[in-house]
Amino acid sequence: MALTTPFENAVDLLDADHKAVKQMFIDYSALCEDGAPSAARRSLAERICQELTVHTQIEEEIFYPAVREAVGDALMEEAIAEHAEAKELIASIQGMKSASENYDTTVKKLSRAIDQHVLEEREQIFLKALQAPIDLRALAIPLYKRKKQLMGAPATPAKENA
Repeated sequence: MALTTPFENAVDLLDADHKAVKQMFIDYSALCEDGAPSAARRSLAERICQELTVHTQIEEEIFYPAVREAVGDALMEEAIAEHAEAKELIASIQGMKSASENYDTTVKKLSRAIDQHVLEEREQIFLKALQAPIDLRALAIPLYKRKKQLMGAPATPAKENA
């Protein structure tokens, strides 16, 4: 049985990640506003960091090279630089104690950086990818498989309408 994904195409999969992380950042802000314990905030921040780490890796390994080959555009260099900034912030968050004075500020800084990156990615890279001679439906499969592998979950076949 061929592997399918619950996503229409590669852009749909990557944008679903964007939306999921955005919701986690909103939830994190709510935890801060509610004065939640540092352990609860840290748990969510670690999930955010893991999701972003996996997302950037599958983009850099699979999606960006495919788009670069099809459109030969320097946008990927800018996106990779933005990923590097996110990775630095993730490393800072992971290296801090959650009770640290700068912890919440650093998570919020990461949120702003990701918001800006997602906006640029949607408006530029995704649009070019959708217009390029790339089989984005087929590209979703290796992205999905690699994401599941990196998250530690088996990439079992998904139902078409799951």
